[in-house]
Amino acid sequence: MSTSNQSGGFSHSTIESNNGLMIVLMLIVLLFGGLVEIVPLFFQKSTTIPAPGLKPYTALQLAGRDIYQREGCYNCHSQMIRPFRAETLRYGPYSKANEFVYDHPFQWGSKRTGPDLHRVGGKYSDQWQITHLNNPRDLVPESIMPAYPWLMTAAVDAASIPSHMKTLRTLGAPYTDAEITAAPEELAGKTEMDALVAYLQVLGTTSK
Repeated sequence: MSTSNQSGGFSHSTIESNNGLMIVLMLIVLLFGGLVEIVPLFFQKSTTIPAPGLKPYTALQLAGRDIYQREGCYNCHSQMIRPFRAETLRYGPYSKANEFVYDHPFQWGSKRTGPDLHRVGGKYSDQWQITHLNNPRDLVPESIMPAYPWLMTAAVDAASIPSHMKTLRTLGAPYTDAEITAAPEELAGKTEMDALVAYLQVLGTTSK
């Protein structure tokens, strides 16, 4: 005697008893769900048109962003303020996608061993940032953040920035030929500390 759940090649019992088939079907469902969520974002103005006043990073700020990624700062700090009252009271206006159209890749993240850094720009002076990066415990005795004293003397890698800017231009950043040509001169004599502080000081300033 045949039953309804035994008919057809994709019955419930067939899928449950075939691990390979179940994995393939799960991947198809996840892929479809991801496409439904992600693809529309590529066509929404709120995610593709820069926020008012948003500018691409200067050569110095871009070098600082590279150092930020190299040193793994994103492992402990997010750059995404969630749209909740507790978040906005502590950090400021919640993050919007059009504030990050020139970020490749963006640094939203979710880890918060340290505070969110999206609105940190201008919150403290340059000297505060330098002291904090050189030895965080000079300002926050209970801090578990590592110190980065070598940034004070390490020279910025100026040679790599023009090609970096050219690549970002292909992705939509409106760098001009003059800005790219002038980049090495802008970075001449700058330390990695100068660059990282310049990057931190611009974070979130567009929507403040």
